[in-house]
Amino acid sequence: MTISDTLRDTRFTLAHGSGPMPAAGFGTLIPDPAVTKQATKTALEVGFRHLDCAERYRNEAAVGEAIRESVAARTLRREDLFVTTKLWNTNHRPERVKAAFDASCRRLQIDYVDCYIIHTPFAFRPGEEQDPRDEQGRVIYDTGVTLVETWQALERLVDEGRCRSIGLSDIGLGKLEEIVAAARIKPAAIQVESHPYLPEWELFEFCQKHGIVLQAFAALGHALEPNLLEDPVIESIARRVGKTPAQVALAWALQRGTAFLTTSTKPQRIRESFELAALPDEAIQDIRDGITTTVRFNAVVETGVPGFIPRAR
Repeated sequence: MTISDTLRDTRFTLAHGSGPMPAAGFGTLIPDPAVTKQATKTALEVGFRHLDCAERYRNEAAVGEAIRESVAARTLRREDLFVTTKLWNTNHRPERVKAAFDASCRRLQIDYVDCYIIHTPFAFRPGEEQDPRDEQGRVIYDTGVTLVETWQALERLVDEGRCRSIGLSDIGLGKLEEIVAAARIKPAAIQVESHPYLPEWELFEFCQKHGIVLQAFAALGHALEPNLLEDPVIESIARRVGKTPAQVALAWALQRGTAFLTTSTKPQRIRESFELAALPDEAIQDIRDGITTTVRFNAVVETGVPGFIPRAR
């Protein structure tokens, strides 16, 4: 089979928003703001045009600086970028949503957001403390708001024109069905952990049926054990096609019809994650048939507490 060099340029036309959305996304979950800025600039130089951000990452200002400097240098235009950011759990109450959205826009130094996402379906006690805990260290949830009410507040952002599409993250099928049934503006995209060890086929099929883009985070397994990139099936395919295991896993994500998010601070790794080529059909089938390991690396879908983000001290 001929290996295509255009896979990395895959884009999705959003059924429920303005697009197109570049399928290859660069995630900005990087603890150090200075490192965030440089990694983001490198990603833009390499060719990434989809940046995934979040209020919770505490580094939107650094991403904004990278965008501003890149636009000022005329290496790209704002309209060439697709910027996603997320509403954190402590801002689920409808009266807090617009202020949180406006604050993200100010930090990112942008006039509009291409996709605004509810970070998790779990509402935490509203306030400035991002990780509210009781005396026993348990999360303090907010029972005074429903996910549908928060979604309706996002719909109003779309009505106002500065938010071009909306979505959800860390969502299970049951909650997604609830939102799709109640929504006036349907989700354009969802972000969930997904990789060959967690393909989420049922959720993916629901998304396809309703015109929702599934964006896979932790698409490379987040370097946790068992190590996806050391899986014998992935390694064997990588040798056959002359690509790295990471490139195989990301190409698989795109070829099955999902978007992906990947993060690195190393220029070589950032470049590697963008230099993708299509896998032969038999390789895609080998991954589906040959990998039997099932692992979820992040329990955020069960608690609303992101497992990849260090807790505030």
